Amino acid sequence: EVQLVESGGGLVQPGGSLRLSCAASGFTFGSYAMSWVRQAPGKGLEWVSAISKGGKSTSYADSVKGRFTISRDNAKNTVYLQMNSLKPEDTAVYYCNAHFILQEYWGQGTQVTVSS
Repeated sequence: EVQLVESGGGLVQPGGSLRLSCAASGFTFGSYAMSWVRQAPGKGLEWVSAISKGGKSTSYADSVKGRFTISRDNAKNTVYLQMNSLKPEDTAVYYCNAHFILQEYWGQGTQVTVSS
């Protein structure tokens, strides 16, 4: 059974940091590129960041560039999103996504709330 399980969300003050994790199982993790996608209340899905299957290539949405860092540990089948200098507009449910050609998997999401 394919599973992507996100963790690490929570309530944080503006300017704070959180580290999200996404643990994968049931598929060959190292063959898949990974992404983080978020959905703010009342809004559509917004792509946040992606990392290549080997981890050498990363990309970021302009809204998070310089503040968020994506990484992966293929030995642990886990992808991470380090989020620094958080802003209220970063409040959203964060989902991890695995993709390889036409195959795609999603996690259930983890809530991040940035508020004072």
